[in-house]
Amino acid sequence: MRNSKLLFLASLILIFGINLITDYINPYYYQIIIYAGINIILATSLNLINGYTGQFSLGHAGFMAIGAYVSAAFSTYYAPLFISAFGDSGFGHVAMFLVVLIIGGIFASVVGLIVGVPSLRLKGDYLAITTLGFSEIIRVVIQNLGFIGGSQGFRGVYIYANGKSSLEMSSEFGDMAFQFYSIQKMTDFFWTFFFVAIIIFAISNLMRSTYGRGFVAVKDDEIAGEAMGINTTKYKVTAFIMGAFFAGIAGGLYAHFIQYINPEDFNFLRSVEIVAMVILGGMGSTLGVVIAAVILTLLPELLRDIQEYRMIIYALLLIIMMLVRPQGIFGVKIAKRKKIPGRKDIPDTKPIIK
Repeated sequence: MRNSKLLFLASLILIFGINLITDYINPYYYQIIIYAGINIILATSLNLINGYTGQFSLGHAGFMAIGAYVSAAFSTYYAPLFISAFGDSGFGHVAMFLVVLIIGGIFASVVGLIVGVPSLRLKGDYLAITTLGFSEIIRVVIQNLGFIGGSQGFRGVYIYANGKSSLEMSSEFGDMAFQFYSIQKMTDFFWTFFFVAIIIFAISNLMRSTYGRGFVAVKDDEIAGEAMGINTTKYKVTAFIMGAFFAGIAGGLYAHFIQYINPEDFNFLRSVEIVAMVILGGMGSTLGVVIAAVILTLLPELLRDIQEYRMIIYALLLIIMMLVRPQGIFGVKIAKRKKIPGRKDIPDTKPIIK
């Protein structure tokens, strides 16, 4: 525990130091670095559900969408309230940013609870299909909510002197004074990797706690866990809520970096991309998932020069990697069962790490 705290403090110091020189980084490379950080948060939070608890969720993009839209809506529609409470200074903007990120995460976790309680009674492919369905429902609902732009996307809101708000300039209010509150670009290197460090630290310590042992018990053998008195439903729902909360944080960071969000940013392919990071890194391996998130963020950019064949090569590389190392980069290889004459196969309990 002490070593993890020292490592966490060292990482914060390193993040703060690198943040001082980000002005000298090429904007294109800087954007890729931010996307890599957001993907690390998404992949490590999904790893808590798919890797440590042994569930199979395909709805992480939906939770990301909730965090993105809720945080963006609060930071624009309630901008005058935040300004009056915290001021219009740099400190006020940071305080507003942190508040809306937490609000977005809370909304995502509440949706995670609503989705998790009924769907986690299912297992395997059935759970994957159910969570995918919920994710698509979330995206379709967002497409039909006019006050956050619907299918046209959301970038900000006009607020008039009478308190009325509109996504576009309205002739209804004539020459009445108004102000446009856009989604502020608050996400930078420091805040992205500050949350990366906090989330990795939280998950690592969680897995060393009693709750972490409960997650592993659910993954290893749910029936045996219940026989030992473990409330498996409780642990599965807890993992789902925490994963959704962290995904909501990632969504808020994304919204306040790109400054324009569209429902298509959170479609089925986005969920598959996050799952691929978890599987490539190794189910239940935080380090492997972090490395895989960085690799799968960089790979499409490295292949950009061959635009016509980029996605084909990207898919082929993933397939080859899965064939060569199906357990992922840092995954544990499951030992083969030993055959004993006169008895059924007995598993060798010692894991083989390749």
